[in-house]
Amino acid sequence: MAGQAGLFLLQALTGFLTLALLLRFYMQAFRVSFNNQVGNFVVELTNWLVKPLRKALPGLFGLDLASLLPAYLLQLVFTAALASLQGSMEVWSPATLLPLLLWHAVLATLRFSIYLLIGALVLQAVLSWVSPYSPLSQPVAQLTRPFLRPIQRLVPTVGSIDLSPLIAIVLAQLLLMFL
Repeated sequence: MAGQAGLFLLQALTGFLTLALLLRFYMQAFRVSFNNQVGNFVVELTNWLVKPLRKALPGLFGLDLASLLPAYLLQLVFTAALASLQGSMEVWSPATLLPLLLWHAVLATLRFSIYLLIGALVLQAVLSWVSPYSPLSQPVAQLTRPFLRPIQRLVPTVGSIDLSPLIAIVLAQLLLMFL
């Protein structure tokens, strides 16, 4: 019982920080302005971890590896804790367990990225109907634009309604099935 409670708390903490770090990574990768409520929150929440890493880990091709690496490492820590609690550490040899843990952390980080995209798409769709001039509308639109633009080129609007967020969500869910 205590192990499950500890695992739940570890999952909640690592999941929240992973989402914040990935949001920071994608906001920087897609050139989303940090001069808004979401950007300020993400920077303030993750600066303690990202700033020291930036000194040792430079960016690569304009990508902020100092935000991506801790997100991956958090998922690796959670995966190792889960394997330890399930008793997988004793069953597998270290030579086979380490690559499995590393690969599972990559998949978990990719899943979190897709969950983040789905959340941004849903938020953008809701904001476009409820409050299109909200301060959150611009950064969310900048974050989702690279995913929606190719779909919008292929699928025309139907009755002045843009179906591209729905199609992007379906495609993201399909991708989640394979991960």
